[in-house]
Amino acid sequence: MPDIPVPRFDQFYRHPELTRLLQDFAAARPELVALRSIGRSHEGRDIWLVAVTNTRTGADTDKPGFWTDGNIHAAELTASTACLYWLHFLVTHYGQAGETGRQVTELLDTRVVYLCPRLNPDGAELALADRPRHIRSGTRPYPSDEEPVDGLTVEDVDGDGRVLQMRIADPHGGWKPHPREPRLLVPREPGETGGRYYRVMPEGTLRNYDGLQIRVNRDREGLDLNRNFPAYWRQEFEQAGAGPYPTSEPETRAMVDFFAKHPNIGAAVSFHTHSGVILRPMGTQSDDDMTPEDLWIYKRLSDLGAKLTGYPAISIFHDFKYHPKEIVTGTQDWVYEHLGALFWTVELWAPNREAGITDYDWIHWYRDHPPEDDLKLLQWSDGECAGRAHIDWYAFQHPQLGAVELGGWDKMNYWRNPPPHLREREVQRFPAWLLQLALALPRLEVLRTEVRALGEDCWRVRFAVANSGYLPAYVSRRALERKVARGVVFEIHPGEGVGLASGVERIVGAQLEGHAPKTSLQAFVPDPGVTADRAVAEWIVRGPRGARVSLSAAADRAGTVRTEITLD
Repeated sequence: MPDIPVPRFDQFYRHPELTRLLQDFAAARPELVALRSIGRSHEGRDIWLVAVTNTRTGADTDKPGFWTDGNIHAAELTASTACLYWLHFLVTHYGQAGETGRQVTELLDTRVVYLCPRLNPDGAELALADRPRHIRSGTRPYPSDEEPVDGLTVEDVDGDGRVLQMRIADPHGGWKPHPREPRLLVPREPGETGGRYYRVMPEGTLRNYDGLQIRVNRDREGLDLNRNFPAYWRQEFEQAGAGPYPTSEPETRAMVDFFAKHPNIGAAVSFHTHSGVILRPMGTQSDDDMTPEDLWIYKRLSDLGAKLTGYPAISIFHDFKYHPKEIVTGTQDWVYEHLGALFWTVELWAPNREAGITDYDWIHWYRDHPPEDDLKLLQWSDGECAGRAHIDWYAFQHPQLGAVELGGWDKMNYWRNPPPHLREREVQRFPAWLLQLALALPRLEVLRTEVRALGEDCWRVRFAVANSGYLPAYVSRRALERKVARGVVFEIHPGEGVGLASGVERIVGAQLEGHAPKTSLQAFVPDPGVTADRAVAEWIVRGPRGARVSLSAAADRAGTVRTEITLD
């Protein structure tokens, strides 16, 4: 059997290399890793999914499922690295000694992890091209097909593999050199005159430049796949990049289709970059409007994430709006709001925190912050990044603008993503939390079977099951409100010569709670659901002694169990 591959966490994989790597994982541990394509991208690339579970203990669809994805946004490539690290962690720790090995073995024996390391292969390929472009998401032209006929298109104009900034000396410019550090540009003060000022724009090329006006074009590929999900989908005038209709894009549709065909998925984490935070729902409503029981469990599991990863855990609605008067919807609303599964977005990497800037707002810092923060960042670039995060301005003869300077922050390689030597350190924060989340999923177990003779060839059959998981079998109250989670479905399958005398072949039983505590032991009101994690079904059958009867029980998010009894 081939050795388990070791990914290069300091590099980003192109699609053919990623494909080979995932194939190598499947070849090395075929009993644990199954590689599937869940669809094809706009440009025809496979969207790969890895199902990680011990197939000797059952099919993945019979087990509770935990979903992890990354790289839905083109240049957020570290998200894919986080998924590959999680995959390698699971495969290498399975069957090993120690507490981590025991937990991973328990997870893959009893549950399944679905890993989609790159939801958006086309956008990633464009970001990784020799002359990259950093679009938001998919590569299909949207909202119109036409090439721009004027304006500035953001791209790598000097062919060095980076997209930086351009500056031109201009007395009307809004930027000036920092008085103590001329490499840095800081905002010009209100009413300030008499200095050296610059006009700053993204690196790129111009069409039909009239010598006066420069307008930066929106990307011709204006899709945002994270706005293309069914929940709260809104048209372009309300939510840019949302596409012509929900799941119009093959990448989004592939994920939605997979979830629809795999109701065993009870929780999910989506990796993005950057900000260095864990985001929890909701995106459209305040905590006061959330179902309280769901909010409580979200806070409990999010706080666990903060403890294990070092990332703050915050609310999207309260703490992560791009604009205070607007809401942003996406995967989290669909997975939780529509399906009732738990969902978190992880925004990997915070360069400002890396530079020692600790007191800042996740979003508003990018609108306004003190120049002292820029000095700290420049010091970080010089020390930790060998001067590569902030590029000293250098002269360039632009094909349309003439003499300009290129430089400034390399946002792709040091802001959107960590520098190569810090990528593994950043993503290794997460397996411990992901492991606990996945092990918290509900899990159906056979508790007891009973056969009692009631007379000649007449038998009472009882079948009891229990949820051994932390979360309830339905996972969230939202799932109950949306009517997407049935109670335990019991079925009896009489063998040859056996028939039902009382009862029906299929019984929809109770919803099963988990062992997550509802109150503390100091609460004055006792918990009425002491055994609410258990359910029993009963039938009367007629058949000869020694005949076999098959029984099964299923709860969509807690899995399926099967057993056989003998009439004796």
